[in-house]
Amino acid sequence: MPLSIEPLTIDVTPGRQLGFFWGGAALVCAAASPIAPAAAGALPSCPFRMLVGIPCLTCGGTRALLALARFDVGAAFGWNPLVAAAGILFIAGGVVALGAALAGGEVRTPRPTPLLRAALVLALAANWAFLVVQGR
Repeated sequence: MPLSIEPLTIDVTPGRQLGFFWGGAALVCAAASPIAPAAAGALPSCPFRMLVGIPCLTCGGTRALLALARFDVGAAFGWNPLVAAAGILFIAGGVVALGAALAGGEVRTPRPTPLLRAALVLALAANWAFLVVQGR
């Protein structure tokens, strides 16, 4: 009687793939935070601000992420509140997503409802107003 060996298959659904990818990206970003100041020095100035004279939606975002890398949350929100919040949510969400994927769960993406879209537009407008008033 011949011996039959079944191939090993791992069921990785798209929701689990997203969890692994998001979690891995968050861990890489967190691990790279010590070298972030050196990398940020090579970035150019904001072309929108140079042309128009007012800050763009992401002005101060690099400084906000560098402040987060130093665990200076107050300074991060002072530079760009929306980028600071997004950075914190990205890392925290990635850790949770990775944990869920390792436990066999899935990560589901939210459906862009009209209310969610309106909230995002309002958050972007409020953030931009803050940057313009602060002169960042």
